[in-house]
Amino acid sequence: MENQIKQKLNRELSGSQEKLPIKIVQFGGGNFMRGFTDYVIDRLNKEVGFNAGIVNVQPTPGGSVHKLEEQDNLYTLFSRGIKKGEIIDEKRMISAIQKSINPYTDYNEFLALAKEEDLEFIFSNTTETGIVYDETENTYTGPHKNFPAKLTVLLHERFKNFAGAQDKGIKIIPCELIEDNAFALKAIILKYASLWNLGEDFIQWIETANQFHNTLVDRIVPGYPKEDSAQYEDQLDYEDQMMVVSEVFLLWVIQDAGNLKERIPFHKINEQILVVDDIQPYRLRKVRILNGGHTLMLAPAILSGKETVKESIDDQFIGTFLKETIFNEVNQTLGLDEEELKDFAEEVFDRFRNPFIKHYQASIALYFVSKFKVRILPSLLTYVEINNKLPLNLTFSLACLIRFYQGSVGDKPLPLNDEESIVNRFKEIWKHEDYGKVAELALAETSFWDTDLTQVPGLTDAVSNALSEIDQHDVETAYHNFIQFNS
Repeated sequence: MENQIKQKLNRELSGSQEKLPIKIVQFGGGNFMRGFTDYVIDRLNKEVGFNAGIVNVQPTPGGSVHKLEEQDNLYTLFSRGIKKGEIIDEKRMISAIQKSINPYTDYNEFLALAKEEDLEFIFSNTTETGIVYDETENTYTGPHKNFPAKLTVLLHERFKNFAGAQDKGIKIIPCELIEDNAFALKAIILKYASLWNLGEDFIQWIETANQFHNTLVDRIVPGYPKEDSAQYEDQLDYEDQMMVVSEVFLLWVIQDAGNLKERIPFHKINEQILVVDDIQPYRLRKVRILNGGHTLMLAPAILSGKETVKESIDDQFIGTFLKETIFNEVNQTLGLDEEELKDFAEEVFDRFRNPFIKHYQASIALYFVSKFKVRILPSLLTYVEINNKLPLNLTFSLACLIRFYQGSVGDKPLPLNDEESIVNRFKEIWKHEDYGKVAELALAETSFWDTDLTQVPGLTDAVSNALSEIDQHDVETAYHNFIQFNS
């Protein structure tokens, strides 16, 4: 198809002109949602007749839903990897999204979603920083930047439009990677309802007519294959600027509430989608080992010049560092069966080595501090509590994070992509030339960690030592010197 002028993907060209009833509103149409929830709904629609259309709501002012709209909300998903020893390499056109809305430019269109008769589900993925309360959102009038504020307005408009009908409540299924994500979201919605004086009847409707499902999600979705786009474009006879690449592995664990199993026939497609009474055991191992694995090796890998997850785990030093940290430090803090944890970890490492996926460390660095706090810090603190000593690998990883936020290695800038307040605070901290002072200020910053880490015995001195070694040597040498000094 080289040199062939291709037509932009659209529904007439693709033959995907079905108009599906709007059953789902989705906050967040980024790579993950398009390679995960939208993929699942698309399979349910095409294989078992679920007949559910999705409206994609842009969560931030700087989003790109217009790009989806320009190709009629269609895109191609390439799923590649190894499953039960078999290489999987497949593509499918996803057509479940019926409309994409930018609430910052089309607010009335967003509010009109509350009137959709068939609306039954809310999905979201707005990152770990999305489910938060913003006290500056102190009026009902929108558009709001805060996701829970937007959702509160949508639910209240639905409550008003259907006069508080119990059968017009929503099943809310957030996919953000925080513990008890649905319960946290519900608490913030109720807080806004109180702040905005929306009334006791609305609060009772939230409590009785709506169901909040905690979830755990697991799939690596690197997104648009910018480095290998030509290779993927060659497989298509149309132009697709929103194509997505994902691994084949998928796990979606949803805490049961009400009649979810009856409303979405997850069991009819061959995917690991579990509706269970308790998601905590699944969450703990996933967050600490899979997501934690990404996060704990991120700064050492980037500081070593590694750009992708596969390149990092294949590296003798980074790969060994990751395995030893998981097996010797993280796993013993989980309180789960040792063999099951080992098997799960080995599966995770195989997924990191997926030859088809370029998962860039820079993309994982988004909101790095928040991710470290959620995914790594509990392992570090629990290890100290259990063993009465520091986990040296996790401590070195923390030191590498602090060094990462210095902003550059030599003349090369590092991919800082975090909240402005965090980046600016690190700039202030790194104005100090003394590593002990840098370590003390960074560890004491409760806005980073929700706790004062200088209270952990020996941590400040160990981090100071690691920072000194990292600035004097390559990361591998710095690590070995650090271990030798602190053993």
